[in-house]
Amino acid sequence: MFNFSKVLPNVANNELDSPKIAVWGFVLFTVLMTYRSIIHMFFESHGFHGIANFIVLTGDPDPMPIIYRFFSLWGSAQLIFCFVCWVVIFKYKSLIPLMSVFWVLDWGQRLFLYPLIREDITSIGEYTINITPGVDLAPLPFAIAVVIFLISVANKRES
Repeated sequence: MFNFSKVLPNVANNELDSPKIAVWGFVLFTVLMTYRSIIHMFFESHGFHGIANFIVLTGDPDPMPIIYRFFSLWGSAQLIFCFVCWVVIFKYKSLIPLMSVFWVLDWGQRLFLYPLIREDITSIGEYTINITPGVDLAPLPFAIAVVIFLISVANKRES
């Protein structure tokens, strides 16, 4: 049923021998992740306060410009990874299982690793007014990435 050797194919080409839903699921997931990346990169103050629920910090000098810069750089890194995903979608579909593994690792570390090392900002506290969606909703993209991965390594049904 599953062929895990698809994760590292011998030849990277534009053919994926998996159900078509794997490609379309990966496309939709990449659209969502690209949108998220653009918000983080270009609309960092809105993403930081309006979406991520972090408060405005004050001080002298004002700490927010440097915080926005790091938030924007994070969005830039996300956007670069999304660009690689778009290249895979258009030119190297056989690498979708591998890219799905990377998405599973990205969202999985948010769920399982990050709360262990940074629990002070993963709940409502002195820096936030509400739980950030990247923490609160992380199980959903993680589950979607796992499903896309499993479908992408599944064999097509013989008709």
